[in-house]
Amino acid sequence: MTLLSTFANLIPMGLMQGLIYALIALAVMIPFRILNFADMTGEGTLAFGACVSAKCLVLGMEPVSALLVGALAGFAGGALTAAVHEKVKINSLLCGILVLSMLYSIDIRVMGQPNIALFSVTSLFDYLPGTEGGLPHRIGLLAAVDVLLVAAIIWFLGTQHGIAIRAIGSSPAMARAQGINVKAYTLIGLGLANLIAAFGGGLLAQNQGFADVNMGFGTLINGLASLLVGEAIIGHRTLLRQVVAPVIGSVVYFQLISLVLACGFQPSDLKMVTAVFVLVTLFALAKRKPARGKALSGSTRAFVAKAGG
Repeated sequence: MTLLSTFANLIPMGLMQGLIYALIALAVMIPFRILNFADMTGEGTLAFGACVSAKCLVLGMEPVSALLVGALAGFAGGALTAAVHEKVKINSLLCGILVLSMLYSIDIRVMGQPNIALFSVTSLFDYLPGTEGGLPHRIGLLAAVDVLLVAAIIWFLGTQHGIAIRAIGSSPAMARAQGINVKAYTLIGLGLANLIAAFGGGLLAQNQGFADVNMGFGTLINGLASLLVGEAIIGHRTLLRQVVAPVIGSVVYFQLISLVLACGFQPSDLKMVTAVFVLVTLFALAKRKPARGKALSGSTRAFVAKAGG
């Protein structure tokens, strides 16, 4: 009974965290699933967006404007990764690592120190009713942000520019043969993904009341775990499912984290728990692929035999 009551008390906080980190999961999904580009920049742009937004708040900027400035900073970080990859022609993972390393130093330059407290400034959540923007109202606001963002992504991916980005993820050579500017659309796709990550970082900073240069550490694995959970629940065969899966996965994943904490694990154990969870999930998926591959090969052989017979 103690376990259940502890878990029940953690559900609202886990829901709020899941809705915030759903933005990070979306930022992971776009390069990995849509662009087929292994990008680690989101771990750096989350903190970059948080630090830029926090600095704007301290300078007296309005909270929504501060979020937008931080998001644009994230777009610049993602665009830089794409530009380095296209110009230098090095591995995409290495490009992301180089950029997020650069952003760490830039974050300190922006804030003038490793972290900034935001308790004395007005945040977006201070506009909500209740004492300091009560938890239910924060959850409602974050849910509305996620719904609007998912709708915007689905709409964009259905436009001519979005279809071009999806075509690049399917086959860059074919997209280039169709006259699509692969370099430009890769830059736009990575820029938008990291814009979302930075926007999530700004929301996270305003929600918790401080920004820190280490905020992005480990968030990529959280986003990947959320993406895997969501795809395991609803799949990713359609565009709608592909975009909604990270959000659902993030909410479920952070409820699982709450359950782990209720079982007696320490917060310092969560990185290990997440890594083990991702490894187990990837191992399970890898074990399922050969069976699918054999079934596919068998059906293909049958089709060829029938066509030839």
